Amino acid sequence: MAARGTSVNGTAEAEWDDQAMKTRRFRTVVEADKRGGALIRVPFDPDEAWGPKTVHLVAGTVNGIRVRGAVELHGDVRGFRLGAAWLRDSPLNVGDEASVAIEPEGPQRDDLADDVASALDANPSAAEFFDSIAQFYRHGYLRWIEATKRRPDVRAERIATMVELLNAGVKDYRNR
Repeated sequence: MAARGTSVNGTAEAEWDDQAMKTRRFRTVVEADKRGGALIRVPFDPDEAWGPKTVHLVAGTVNGIRVRGAVELHGDVRGFRLGAAWLRDSPLNVGDEASVAIEPEGPQRDDLADDVASALDANPSAAEFFDSIAQFYRHGYLRWIEATKRRPDVRAERIATMVELLNAGVKDYRNR
């Protein structure tokens, strides 16, 4: 079931799926970015939509063209950037209205096994770092833990090690 809402930034209407609550679709005007690219203004609060994070890594489409980015504050505007090369290679121009669909990239904490989620919930700094790293690294940690299905004692050790490594700012468990 789709719901409609008005934006927090005063731009166009946004819609989302009440069931999944992950994919957000909206229309917005492409704005100029200081670096020669474009800024896609996000008309909703991603912390409310997907849970609080410093930066929301997202994937989706802008006018049907695949994008990946980081939704964050750019001055007083919440959005994500499209680089000059992306803009050059697309039919989209600054000032055009665009149809956007984005969702959080990679495994989210809601998707984690209970023991992994509990360990991250118990250590907010590790959880914040986990949320900030690229999906490749999040998947790596989770595959490393899941490889212990037949040895629960090793699984608990790996979860504890993951939390320690994340606290130390280590993106890849293989680089410890």
